[in-house]
Amino acid sequence: MSNPPTKVVLYGSGLMGAIIIRYLLEKGFELIGVIDSNPKLIGQDAGRVAGLDRDLGVIVSNDAEEVLSRGADIAVLTLLSLMSDMEPFFAACARHGVNAISTCEEAFYPRTTSPEITARLDRLAKEHGVTLTGSGYQDVYWGNLATVIAGSTQRITAMEGFSSYNVDDYGIALAQVHGVGLTAEEFLRDIADANVPSFAMNVPGWIASQMGLEMTDITQELMPEFVTAPLESSTLGRTILPGQAAGMTAQATAHTRQGIDIIMKVQGKVYRPEEVDNNDWVIRGEPTTRVKIAEPATVELTCATIVNRIPQVIAAEPGFTTLEKLRPAPYLLPVN
Repeated sequence: MSNPPTKVVLYGSGLMGAIIIRYLLEKGFELIGVIDSNPKLIGQDAGRVAGLDRDLGVIVSNDAEEVLSRGADIAVLTLLSLMSDMEPFFAACARHGVNAISTCEEAFYPRTTSPEITARLDRLAKEHGVTLTGSGYQDVYWGNLATVIAGSTQRITAMEGFSSYNVDDYGIALAQVHGVGLTAEEFLRDIADANVPSFAMNVPGWIASQMGLEMTDITQELMPEFVTAPLESSTLGRTILPGQAAGMTAQATAHTRQGIDIIMKVQGKVYRPEEVDNNDWVIRGEPTTRVKIAEPATVELTCATIVNRIPQVIAAEPGFTTLEKLRPAPYLLPVN
């Protein structure tokens, strides 16, 4: 007799949530609830939200307490980008005994950027016997890709990554943490001086942890990318004007006791029509290796990684578990 399908709740049914619904069904998971606060989505069938040609009998609800009480094995959280914003959502899942995997970029490795929040969630997760974590595009392309290349290198002096992505593909929360639409003064006040953890900041800690390296220090630099000609943003629903930021470039630089520098640069901004995503790594040493992923589909790759990780997360030890402690994301065969 086959095991019953894994029961999943989706928390957040925007662009990525809609893709994840389809991916979940194709991989044989059972969607038992969808939570969202958008009045335009509440009351709709999840199948229609996902752009399918049929109803699934799962209605989008804004009652998180009720949906999380339905007996899900895991919740997929496609909500916000910072741990300070995500803590209540992770905590709600834990209190209901529901494992959770999130697209929250800081949740990839929050121990260096939000250690107190991470510690609280770790205690809560262990108390309720569940696993909380973050995954997505960075899991493979900013983490495991680099460390796999490192495994073929005799001696490493530096690991340098670069990734670019269109913030209009991800929604308002991501656009806000990239300073989209801000003037120079506003960017300095709200982003740079506030020292908002950039997506680059979590990469060196993840890599160092997986490779057994000891970081001695880490710094970040946040640089706005201003437009010189009017630029339409579908996420903001308005035109970004000259003197306002289309987004930013962030660089995190870490040094290790073992002498290996880890440098990650990410550029998130509203694209012009000719711009495309990039993902490059240079592992410097003996030998030096360069890898370029041409035009990665970052949204779809994020969603697929999240879905493929689900069985591992459910099986992991309780706590807030960063995924460098587990095997790389496996490929799950579609069942339909």
